[in-house]
Amino acid sequence: MPIRAINHLAFITPDLTETIRFYRDLLGMELHAGVGHDGYRHYFLRFGDNQVAFFEYAGASKMERKFPGERTDKPLGFDHVSFTVDSCEELFAFKDRLEAAGVEVHGAVDHGTIWSIYFYDPNGIPLELSWQLLEVLKAPAMAETDPIAIVAEGAQPQPGKWPAVQRKTPPEEFRAKSGNGHVMRDTFLREGIGRLSDEAARVLERSGSR
Repeated sequence: MPIRAINHLAFITPDLTETIRFYRDLLGMELHAGVGHDGYRHYFLRFGDNQVAFFEYAGASKMERKFPGERTDKPLGFDHVSFTVDSCEELFAFKDRLEAAGVEVHGAVDHGTIWSIYFYDPNGIPLELSWQLLEVLKAPAMAETDPIAIVAEGAQPQPGKWPAVQRKTPPEEFRAKSGNGHVMRDTFLREGIGRLSDEAARVLERSGSR
């Protein structure tokens, strides 16, 4: 059961209009979907098979700026987001476009496997655009003088490190509680702007959630 890609990265914004203007109109992402109710909005912007999402609500605030990779003693779990571009030419085209829009850009920086530029979105979120210039042929590929012991176990999941499943959830128990975005399904299906996968239709029918 492999994990294939990022479904979305979620962030907070006090101003969705400003955020959409930046990600859709400056960076070229697709405003893909959203839900809003009771002073709350949750919008998704799509690029390729990936998405970034933003929550907007009363009292939301912008991030305090910290440069990507810079050390901090603050209780932060998030550092930055990197988006891939396909060529060196595209990397510098984005640099030119951002600077023309008045966005301060740091770089390009040569990280060995990638070249990157760094900048901030209107919410203070640190962003990176990266051009991949080296393909890893054997993983784990490490350039470290003293790697931790677990690296020697290899790149693939190691069996027997966690307890085995004792009870497998049967299909008739596949159920999910209603969340904040639940109204999106009914709305999109009713208006003909969305459709269910065959598996989703079967699961919802069986669980009585359709």
